[in-house]
Amino acid sequence: MVTLGLCSGLVVHTTAVAFGVAAIFQSSEMAFNILKAIGAIYLLYLAWQAFRASNSRINPSEKNTLTLLQLYQRGVIMNITNPKVTIFFLAFLPQFVSVEAGGVTTQIFLLGLIFIAITLTIFSSIALLSGAIGDWFNRSDKAQIYLNRVAGIVFVALATKLLLSTSAG
Repeated sequence: MVTLGLCSGLVVHTTAVAFGVAAIFQSSEMAFNILKAIGAIYLLYLAWQAFRASNSRINPSEKNTLTLLQLYQRGVIMNITNPKVTIFFLAFLPQFVSVEAGGVTTQIFLLGLIFIAITLTIFSSIALLSGAIGDWFNRSDKAQIYLNRVAGIVFVALATKLLLSTSAG
């Protein structure tokens, strides 16, 4: 569900580029910094949750603590609040658009949909592979604690990198 949320966030970025709204983030340092701060705060929140996480066993028969909707929303928020995705789409998609072919907005939407399909395939594959090795982590308390700490460190590092980044404008 997180993967579907991430891909839904890509629809927002594609739409923003197609209608030129993403140019605001490229040219407005303040807008970029606001979105960057929101993204960093969310990453730090995820890091805090990872550091607090216990080594509790995952029992497939038990319900997940997050609903499918919450997992989906997490993916959407993670994607939309990442200004680097907006900048990437703003820099990447227009390269493959031909003004002579007409329908620039349609071309950008088509390219965005192709990117989303590829992302869905790759992220879903990663999620399935992660699920396959999840049994190993479930059998080891130390592995679970280690994985939670590594995840927390990665979230802190990503938040720090995001806060220290500069706009592409």
